[in-house]
Amino acid sequence: MENLQTHDEYFVELPDYPFPPNYLEVDDTEGGTLRMHYLVEGPVDGPVVLLIHGQPAWSYLYRHMIPRLVDQGYRVYAPDLIGFGRSDKPACPEDYTYARHVAWMTDWLAQLDLSDIKLFCQDWGSMIGLRLVAAFPERFAGVVLSNGAMVDGAVPFGLNWFLRRLSSRIPVLRKEQLQRRFEKSANAPFTSVPGMLYWRKFCAESTDFDIGNVVAEFAGKPLTDAEIAAYNAPYPDDTYKAGARRFPSLAPIFLDEPEVAENRAAWRQLEQFDKPFMCAFSDADPVTRGGDKRFLQRVPGCKRAKHRTIQDAGHFVQQDAPEACVQAILEL
Repeated sequence: MENLQTHDEYFVELPDYPFPPNYLEVDDTEGGTLRMHYLVEGPVDGPVVLLIHGQPAWSYLYRHMIPRLVDQGYRVYAPDLIGFGRSDKPACPEDYTYARHVAWMTDWLAQLDLSDIKLFCQDWGSMIGLRLVAAFPERFAGVVLSNGAMVDGAVPFGLNWFLRRLSSRIPVLRKEQLQRRFEKSANAPFTSVPGMLYWRKFCAESTDFDIGNVVAEFAGKPLTDAEIAAYNAPYPDDTYKAGARRFPSLAPIFLDEPEVAENRAAWRQLEQFDKPFMCAFSDADPVTRGGDKRFLQRVPGCKRAKHRTIQDAGHFVQQDAPEACVQAILEL
């Protein structure tokens, strides 16, 4: 597996990101290893909070939440998924699969032997994080889900041919056009299937895949130039972006795609998860609007949490409203 590492010089003096790096070698599933970066802050004996980012962000997304949680006595872990942040970045898009992302995070979790975890997850952080909860419910004390989902085949077999043919004809939109497409529809999760197809096409083929600007487009509040540059820091050129480009194509929206059966099995486990499970979606997310309903209906732990809508926040709720996200964790 050809692998890229972003040199440390790209992470010097990022705004509001003073945290020292930590690394763990995880099994790459091909007989080698990959170096996974993570942040860990707070007292060694403090209760554990696990923060998992989504696409195309990295642990920089949690920079304002981590100090607030540490001030409350928590031991906070924030990994960079493989392909993101300071973690290793396989260069070939096909090296990234949903199953491998789950395996890489499972290895990381098992090596650190974390338990009694409060999980905060968003976007692809939920697609991976909730698989961990389903596989190891005994390790988790509760979940805060924000602007996320766990897709398990929304498109029946009869529509596969039509939608895949449609996908091949979809143009590569500019970011502002894509944003309007997401805002027009969206019933949930991950808006409409056509919206996901546009997003897949954009991420896979766009020549304008600027990660910092993508975060800025889908945030609810303006980012500074320095913050946009920080989101771009792990990706010196396009060869480092294979993981970020690949993620949308891994979401199993068609019934015949990989991990549909595994996600449906995970849903069956979540239907037995009776520890506190809070939905804290934002009010202005064009991507996952309404996606909390499925969890509220099916996860018994939702009856033990005080759900909320986080105000004045877009898709990247951690960027827009870190105080409200921290408060959700504290009240879980």
